[in-house]
Amino acid sequence: MPDFIDCPCAGGTLDRLIQPAVPIVLAEGTIHGYPLAARVRERFSLGGQKPDMSGIYRFLKVMEERGLVASSWDLAHRGPARRRYAITPDGLRCLAQWVETLQRYRDGINDLLGAARIAVKKQAETAEAPRS
Repeated sequence: MPDFIDCPCAGGTLDRLIQPAVPIVLAEGTIHGYPLAARVRERFSLGGQKPDMSGIYRFLKVMEERGLVASSWDLAHRGPARRRYAITPDGLRCLAQWVETLQRYRDGINDLLGAARIAVKKQAETAEAPRS
């Protein structure tokens, strides 16, 4: 029997869908990087898989380069300076676009899931049918 651990059918490539989680958390208010990443990991996962912390930071950097997030150094606390992130008006518009995109994804996934269930059921019925 084949091992499907590294197969796309195991869901390992779905982590890109976690990207809207960053603007969702940022829409709730300004936050430091580590707590933001921790909140994303706590609240959002796909198939039980938690997003990679370094991936969240990379995505924050990309979002900032695109003008969707603004960051500033917080020097008010003792210890090293920490970055605070906030969503921008363009970031909120991007989040609204994510709503549309995720709706289309969900509709497409529902269609795929329905067709896959029918195909599996037909194959199971064919395998169970008595042969003459």
